[in-house]
Amino acid sequence: MDSYVDWHAAKAALDWQVEMGITEAISEVPINRFEQVAPPPKAGLIPAASAPVTPVLPQATVDPAAEAEAAAQGAGDLASLQAALAAFPHCELKKGARNLVFADGTPGARVMIVGEAPGRDEDRIGKPFVGRAGQLLDRMLAAIDLGRDRDGVASVYITNVLPWRPPQNRDPKPDEMAMMLPFLKRHIALAKPSVLVVMGNISCQALLGKRGITRLRGQWAESAGCPVLPMFHPAYLLRNPAAKRDAWADLLALKAHLSN
Repeated sequence: MDSYVDWHAAKAALDWQVEMGITEAISEVPINRFEQVAPPPKAGLIPAASAPVTPVLPQATVDPAAEAEAAAQGAGDLASLQAALAAFPHCELKKGARNLVFADGTPGARVMIVGEAPGRDEDRIGKPFVGRAGQLLDRMLAAIDLGRDRDGVASVYITNVLPWRPPQNRDPKPDEMAMMLPFLKRHIALAKPSVLVVMGNISCQALLGKRGITRLRGQWAESAGCPVLPMFHPAYLLRNPAAKRDAWADLLALKAHLSN
């Protein structure tokens, strides 16, 4: 076989292929372009620096109850406690409320009444027990010679488990109560009452860890270093007038305790 190749003929054939648009050589085996990888960098060349990767750090977990405890314990008097409550950022109820409902009556009174949460009138005025339930409470206290506007041994001091009104007057949620409990206990410690009167299921749950006011009412207990008398909430008495007889018995028990 003649292995001689005419150089001029080969070049002419190659020029013709270029004119026809054939610019790449075809091998005997097809090339899979998807499997091709970038060639390694040539020796002596430094690859371009990639953009720095910022590590994603886990966000710190906020414990609202722990922060409430620290804020409450840092309050040295009632005014400081009220300011700490107003500045507390973690309770969502604050966003929908008009006013912080802190307390009413005489600080240092022998009797401290703990209600559940502000209602519409309380939220509007900024004081606890000022609606229909509050008016009934005032009449109940007056029947045993006590009152929020009285002085000395006849005075009372009033607050709530929650300082902000829940939407639509719903019951407080467990996490809301847990956030506010350190403030309530510090409130009691600073007010230094001789007796706590807790009104309603929410108050009993917060300070006694129990619910079932029909069973608990009239039964003396202890919480926050004070004797505790559970009673029906005045709002319950407005809905259930027949329970006023039991409320009167509890008021007489409170009067007897104070006399002793």
